[in-house]
Amino acid sequence: MERRPAAAFLDHVAVDRADGVAIPVQIARRLRDLVLSGGLARGARLPSTRSLSLMLGVSRTTATAAIDILAAEGFLEARHGSGTYVAGLLPADRLARAAAPAAGIAAGPPLSRRGRALARGSGTASAGRLFTPGLPAIDAFPLDDWRQALARAQRRHGRALLHQGDPRGWGPLRQAIATYIGPARGVVCSPDQVIILASARQAVSLAANLLADRGDAAWVEDPGYPDARSALRLAGLVPVPVPVDTAGIDVAAGQQLAPHARLATVTPSHQYPLGAIMSLERRVALLDWARTAGAVVLEDDYDGEFRYGGRPITALYGLDGGDRVLYVGSFSKVMFPALRLAYLVAPRPLADAMAEARRAAHAEPPALTQAALAEFVAGDAFTAHIRRMRLLYRARQAALVDAVGRHLGDVLSVAPSDSGMHLAGRLDPALDDGAIADAAGRDGMGLTALSRYAAGEQGRNGLVLGYAAHDAAALDEGVRRLARIIGDSRKWPTLF
Repeated sequence: MERRPAAAFLDHVAVDRADGVAIPVQIARRLRDLVLSGGLARGARLPSTRSLSLMLGVSRTTATAAIDILAAEGFLEARHGSGTYVAGLLPADRLARAAAPAAGIAAGPPLSRRGRALARGSGTASAGRLFTPGLPAIDAFPLDDWRQALARAQRRHGRALLHQGDPRGWGPLRQAIATYIGPARGVVCSPDQVIILASARQAVSLAANLLADRGDAAWVEDPGYPDARSALRLAGLVPVPVPVDTAGIDVAAGQQLAPHARLATVTPSHQYPLGAIMSLERRVALLDWARTAGAVVLEDDYDGEFRYGGRPITALYGLDGGDRVLYVGSFSKVMFPALRLAYLVAPRPLADAMAEARRAAHAEPPALTQAALAEFVAGDAFTAHIRRMRLLYRARQAALVDAVGRHLGDVLSVAPSDSGMHLAGRLDPALDDGAIADAAGRDGMGLTALSRYAAGEQGRNGLVLGYAAHDAAALDEGVRRLARIIGDSRKWPTLF
């Protein structure tokens, strides 16, 4: 590179003594501009501070201060015994070099196979958005009752909440749950069998790690809950997709696919996402297989409280008698998502081991939250809230069915259900449910594509629409927006 004398460019470095900016800063700015514009080439040698002071008509101290500013910023570099030069690698170059990975080198540490599965997630999180499956009616939650429960918990237990508690969870909460789920869900158990957790997914993880070894097979519903499959994979198990029909999981198909599986995860009271109720014949067949194979059934009763026609379906755990079934319930849908509290009812022989696994996994939810929930569940507020939500959700479901029939009846088919907080609708086969769900997401909606719940290769074409969190007017307007999106989708063939 040809190095032109730096002094030739100093005509561009003028000092304005009327400017309010300090003179060393003025000089540094103008020299910096010359460097960035190429007027001072990289590697060019600057005059000495004595010569620079004479050229600019300033003191040597002022000239030295300007040079020091640029050296500190990385624009100039001093070479001992030689002088001061424009840096060969400017600050912007250093930033770009730091940000860009070197050729052939990955940006950051590579993820493990387990890490990649964890980073993928389920792709279904869209909290607060219209049509989000599983989102409860936050607008109708009795917040004053919850505040009172928090206050009572603090007043009654005080410093006891500061200690590390029982590995099973807060004792009064376990007692309140056992008292509630006996008559409500047909799950007869003692408080010692109840393990308090943060989520249903955590229950799957604990069960998989405690009851199966890496490489063991586990039945999963197809379509089914993506987070359950992810938890099984992260524990080293091999999820085996077992088809679901109107009677629930096809046990005969599961026996053909993986007769010696160690675990089966099911949603028998309200299959997720299709909404089927497992028939008595299938329930008996599933329990018979589990006993014969020495397997365990993990029953996720995620929204069993919300049944609108007759009494809630008795849990699979009740039919089994507490031998081969782990029963999982959650308060995230009954109460509110941020509560992050769930529970697992273990067979008596497994309860101590499950509690120790919970402790080893550092899976203890906050004591104050547990204590407040115990106050809430043990009182009248909890059951009164559930009764109100059953009426509200049934009305909101009817509003959604009506709106879909009026605005989307030619392309989307949804039928009323006797339970749940969402509906799975069949979509016109000519339409792409994934592309429509993506477009709806960009429009602020939280609906999901039915095909994305598939555990096997072939997914069903449809949309999963949550209705519990929004009133009739919002649901109707949302369906209108969805109709416009689907209408526009006919113009998408080259884009999707």
